[in-house]
Amino acid sequence: MGRFGTGQAIRRVEDLRFLRGAGRYTDDITLPGQAVGFVLRSPYAHCDIAGLDVEAARAAPGVLGVFTCADLDADGIGELPVVVTPKNAAGQRMPVPPRPALARDRARHAGEPVAFIVAETLDQAKDAAELIGFDADPVDAVTDMTAATAPGAPLVWPDLAPGNVLLDWEMGDAVKVAEAFAAADRMVSLDLVNNRVAPVAMETRGCIGDFDGTRMTLITGSQGSHQLQGWLCDHVFKTGREGLHVIAPDVGGGFGMRLFLFPEHVLVLYAARKIGRPVKWIGDRAESFLADTHGRDHISHAEAAVDADGRILGLRVETLANLGAYVSQMGAFVPTMAGTAMLTGVYAIPCAHARVRCVVTNTAPTDAYRGAGRPEAAYLIERLVDTVARALGLPRDEVRRRNFIPPEAMPFRTALGKTYDSGEFARLMDESIRRADWAGFEARRAEAKARGKLRGIGMGYYVEVCGGGGDETAHVHLDAQGHAVVLIGTQSTGQGHETAYGNMVAAELGIPLDHVRVVQGDTDVVPTGKGTGGSRSLPVGGASLSQAVDKVIARGKTFAAAQWGVEPDAVDFEDGRFRSRASNQLLTMAEVAALSGGIKEQAAWQPPEGTYPNGCHICELEIDPDTGETSIVRYTVTDDVGVIVNPMLLRGQIVGGIAQSVGQALFELAAYDAESGQLLAGTFMDYAMPRADTLPHVDFATIEIPCTTNLLGVKGAGEAGTIGATPTVMNAVLDALAPLGIDHVDMPATPHRLWRLIQSVNKDAAA
Repeated sequence: MGRFGTGQAIRRVEDLRFLRGAGRYTDDITLPGQAVGFVLRSPYAHCDIAGLDVEAARAAPGVLGVFTCADLDADGIGELPVVVTPKNAAGQRMPVPPRPALARDRARHAGEPVAFIVAETLDQAKDAAELIGFDADPVDAVTDMTAATAPGAPLVWPDLAPGNVLLDWEMGDAVKVAEAFAAADRMVSLDLVNNRVAPVAMETRGCIGDFDGTRMTLITGSQGSHQLQGWLCDHVFKTGREGLHVIAPDVGGGFGMRLFLFPEHVLVLYAARKIGRPVKWIGDRAESFLADTHGRDHISHAEAAVDADGRILGLRVETLANLGAYVSQMGAFVPTMAGTAMLTGVYAIPCAHARVRCVVTNTAPTDAYRGAGRPEAAYLIERLVDTVARALGLPRDEVRRRNFIPPEAMPFRTALGKTYDSGEFARLMDESIRRADWAGFEARRAEAKARGKLRGIGMGYYVEVCGGGGDETAHVHLDAQGHAVVLIGTQSTGQGHETAYGNMVAAELGIPLDHVRVVQGDTDVVPTGKGTGGSRSLPVGGASLSQAVDKVIARGKTFAAAQWGVEPDAVDFEDGRFRSRASNQLLTMAEVAALSGGIKEQAAWQPPEGTYPNGCHICELEIDPDTGETSIVRYTVTDDVGVIVNPMLLRGQIVGGIAQSVGQALFELAAYDAESGQLLAGTFMDYAMPRADTLPHVDFATIEIPCTTNLLGVKGAGEAGTIGATPTVMNAVLDALAPLGIDHVDMPATPHRLWRLIQSVNKDAAA
């Protein structure tokens, strides 16, 4: 066992209460006098609001209030903020479309909130909503990015986004790239769609607003209660931070979506202030599909300049990124600054240039979804490397080997400005190849062919940047009874923070794990916090916690030294015991806590650089040509996530991330109808999710290469599985289809899509 309990496969302590139904989620909370809110949403994807008659609804039984944008404007309620506004190639800031919590004069996507009804019961609120006279004049909508940027397309924001392009952004050196292409032996190109997905967290979004006459309280499942507090106070209600208390109870899945401020947060607080009673809103699954932030939705054209030996000399990428009808808090950050710098992957590509045009359409806003830009980058470069291998007739692993950044080059600054501190990419690939029996695949392909199946094997090597960002402060309070409380501003959404943080403290202080309590998500109790996102909880939160624990030990040495009449430097601490070197006397941490009356310490840590987890995925699958159905029969991963704190938690994160990416690769698509702009994937009958039998057992291994820029040597791992899996699965699909002459298919590779491709080839062959 290393310091702070690293390497221990501790079972999750929080699972006991979840499995016993003792979790406390937003909908489990009922405040005295609580009323219920219901959102009337636009049935149109694009319409002018000619009139909104709410008088009959206000008079309906049980109704306590009906609110429109006119009410919000009259009371000076601000709009939802955009946190990141990148600059275009000319250095101008991206314009920000105004986004009130309720549509003002025009609704711009199906499901946009139009009115908020508060009643004694949900049924009464729904009945009242049907009495609202919603007089709307539909106008043409556009949901597809290519159509949106075509001449004559309907304009979502005519004054801000000419041609529906809100931002035209660039990164890299276009001149060097042009020179590399001029000198190359050949150019290899690829067009890709990174399909739009819905986050579909197990717990739908919900929130409760309260107001005691002086101060507001918001209860909501969130990845960052302090961020919500800041955005609501600074931009919406324009009060000091002390005017709002935010509480995040247990959270049933986040995936990036729960980082953000949504209209319903504003509405429950506003309504609670107006009616003088708490107001709860819980979204149903259809509302989640309509109104949660979606992820991905990119169209890219990638080109590689390649020499005769398969070495990539330059990379050029053009991407259309769909922001939706409004810009979410970090919506423009994801396709630009968050992911583009990772386009060169693990390869020593000398130069690169990327252009991203952020497009507005009549769809739900997009924002961070597990990986936030890095999965999109990994998908592009790994699909492109396979395309290079096919074009040159070289083995796929060999092309990777020839282009890998060698370990002796670390730290390595990439062409797009990221500095990798560590990594042994060929070593990890070789281990995955060995474990997956890559060499024996052709025999398995032949056996599958004899059974009438198409068998393929695919490889993907990912690297991502995560575990960086702002600082985090951890507080450790050790009471006189030897029990510890950890206060920290990250937020678990199912990752197991109580176990990871609790075990770090218990292992180092030598106290039982059940004597440690971890508190998150309450802005009154936890003084500060940057939230959970970008796999930062252990790399940043854990690092600050380790320093706070060290301070507790140092204070303990002072109390023990005073007890023995020696200097603190003459006291050692090991395995939960203080020992005097002079007398060999011992005191446990609990005994020192009792002597001191308790110890309180805190520490903050800000990473100097992000961490760069990486790894090699190999997927082996079969396609039934008669149905197009794909079955994954073998999946192998070798990851470098630095020092491992808890192997069991790590495996859960990696496998869960793989499942999400397999879902995107094979099943998931948040599709809109091109004519009406209506969301076609509004229920689980329409939106296919991966199931328990989708994935086989994942052969998961790690090689620990400590991170040099992190106090604990850890590299973030919460998004790693998601980043590596999509290109791996799709490369395997294409390998299975290669004998038929099929060299391209976009995600999701659904049975129907594959069946049609196979049938078209068979029809051509028959002709």
